[in-house]
Amino acid sequence: MKKIGIFLLLLTFVFKLSGQEQIKEKTEEIKSTAASDTNDNTKVVIGEDLFKMEKTNDAIKVKAGDRGINILESLESGKKFAFEDFSRKEYESDNDDKEDQKAKRRERFTGHWAGLEFGFNNFLTSENSLTMPADINYMSMHSSKSNNFNLNFWQHSLGIARHAGFVAGLGINWNNYRFDGNFNIQKLADGTIDSLWPMSTLKKSKLNTVYLTLPVMFEVQVPADHHHIDIAAGFIGAVKLGSHSRMVFQDGQDVKSYSDFSLNMLRYGATARIGYQNLHLYATYYLTPLFKTGMGPRGYDLHPFEIGISLTFRD
Repeated sequence: MKKIGIFLLLLTFVFKLSGQEQIKEKTEEIKSTAASDTNDNTKVVIGEDLFKMEKTNDAIKVKAGDRGINILESLESGKKFAFEDFSRKEYESDNDDKEDQKAKRRERFTGHWAGLEFGFNNFLTSENSLTMPADINYMSMHSSKSNNFNLNFWQHSLGIARHAGFVAGLGINWNNYRFDGNFNIQKLADGTIDSLWPMSTLKKSKLNTVYLTLPVMFEVQVPADHHHIDIAAGFIGAVKLGSHSRMVFQDGQDVKSYSDFSLNMLRYGATARIGYQNLHLYATYYLTPLFKTGMGPRGYDLHPFEIGISLTFRD
């Protein structure tokens, strides 16, 4: 019995040593594995915003809802824990994203000005009538042959939204005022405008002007059938570049007279346009009279206007 007891005691001791060696080997294996994974980041996410845990070399970040805590591995900063409010950060980030999106939408806005325009022009009296007073009947226009041509060569768009913004530009405006009778106009010595009656029958008689135009309009683009209906209105200014009269006689003689004809050097008015894609209708009315105040025919103020079709260069 004594020998059997000693044998069992030795057997127990052997198994104990063996178990300790296995535990030691397992521990070393775990330590080795942990050391090899030191440079790897670990992230656990439950739900979209419910719970998130991320382990890096420097810290363990835990977020639950809008609140979170950073458990720092290093104490160099003097703090072991750092609490964070993610709701404020996400709010600021969302606001920044929204502002960026708004800025991009504003940048994408492109107005409609640059292009070619063709239309008709005429005068309105101060009473907004197309009929000239009897004593200046020679200023009556041949409406179907009084036309204008515009070359709008530059524009700049300033968007305040994806489909709304301001449009400014530059253009050249040619006006052809075709007189309806056998007469033209002349500038007298005192600068006033009076009729000119030629000695022969006229085949053609007109006044031509050239202006540099500068519009500032507000435009809205209304979605319609995968495109937009464009509506714009605003002010337009103009600077006179030149003017002359022309008379073509029945015998073919062509007489031109270059003069300022007491025309206003600067003028301004209202302009509006509406269209679809690249085709628009436009109308412009100048609040400034064609001739300088008191210098027009018999002292009348005549206000020019234009209506026509525009073909814009915008895609």
